[in-house]
This record gives sequence, C-alpha cells and structure tokens, in this order.
Amino acid sequence: MIITTTPTIEGKKIIEYKGIAFGEVITGVNFIKDIAAGLTNFFGGRSGSYEGELIKAREEALKELERRAESLGGNAVVGVDIDYEVLGQGGNMLMVTASGTVVKVI
Repeated sequence: MIITTTPTIEGKKIIEYKGIAFGEVITGVNFIKDIAAGLTNFFGGRSGSYEGELIKAREEALKELERRAESLGGNAVVGVDIDYEVLGQGGNMLMVTASGTVVKVI
C-alpha cells in the first residue's frame, strides 16, 4: 500500500478513485507520563514520554487508514493529511486523525 501526502504518485497512474478514508486514534496519557512531562516542563528539555505517545498514535492512525483503504478496494492513498487534537477535561487525551483519498493505481 502506497500512502503519500502528494496528490499523485510518480511512476504510477491513478485508474480509479474509491473515496475518502480516515484512520482515527484516541489515546490517553497516564499519570506517570504526566509527572515525567511536568518535570521536563519545569526543568526544560524534550518530553520523551509524550513524544513516544505521539509517534505511537500517528503510526496507529496510519495503519487504520491503510486497513480502511484496503476494505474500499484501493491500493494507495493520496493527499494524506494528519491532524492532532488534545481532548478531555485536563487535556490528557490525544486524538490523531489520518485522512486521504483512496485510489487504485497501476
């Protein structure tokens, strides 16, 4: 499965548009990661625990997008966009959405 942010795929021809697909993931950040991130915020530096959660959520959203594209009969997704949103009362939930146009290419 080819997944790209571009509207075309070099060396491939789009022969059919199958529709739009989404891959959504909502994940919570646990108490321990909140404490570690709070310390990082206080002392400075990067928050490895939050970065890890973000990477994991993005990869899962792309896998879900791929699964849904396959169920529509496509073999590629073009024009992919990834959005991030913070949810929950304390901002302790992360939503990652990957969306794109499912196509059949040769």
